[in-house]
Amino acid sequence: MPVRPSTEADLQEIQQIYAHHVTRGTATFETAPPDVEELSRRRASILSDGLPYLVAEAEGQITGYAYASRYRPRPAYRFTIEDSIYIHPEHVGKGIGRLLLSELIAQCEQGPWRQMIAVIGDSANVPSIRLHEALGFRHVGIFHAVGWKFERWLDTVLMQRSLGTGDQTAPVGLP
Repeated sequence: MPVRPSTEADLQEIQQIYAHHVTRGTATFETAPPDVEELSRRRASILSDGLPYLVAEAEGQITGYAYASRYRPRPAYRFTIEDSIYIHPEHVGKGIGRLLLSELIAQCEQGPWRQMIAVIGDSANVPSIRLHEALGFRHVGIFHAVGWKFERWLDTVLMQRSLGTGDQTAPVGLP
């Protein structure tokens, strides 16, 4: 299944995938699905930072997408990024998340970034936790009961993975 850079033309399908996760899942703590215009704005911001925004495609359908974004806006965090992955509900459990996250990590290791953070919504999101573990992320903490969605409290699981030489050398490439 090919993984490629996303395009503006993919945003309608991306919006539908994300809307499903917003309205039915706990991987995101958003409670109202953003429209295509808002997703376009978010994508443009990610791309302007030089970060990848990828899609997986099969038979002309977007089966999932992943992107990296700034972890925090303050300058000292500029070498740390956060990953996000969403899979079409009909394609969950088919290895698409692993394919997307593997490619996302590989592309980010080509840049100046040194740490990738996974902020996983809901400590019951075992498939996402296991995926991140399988690709070298380690548990660094849990924020207990920090989200309220679907009439219940949700945790946030924090995981981290070094990119490239990680903290073994000084960063280069960004001012």
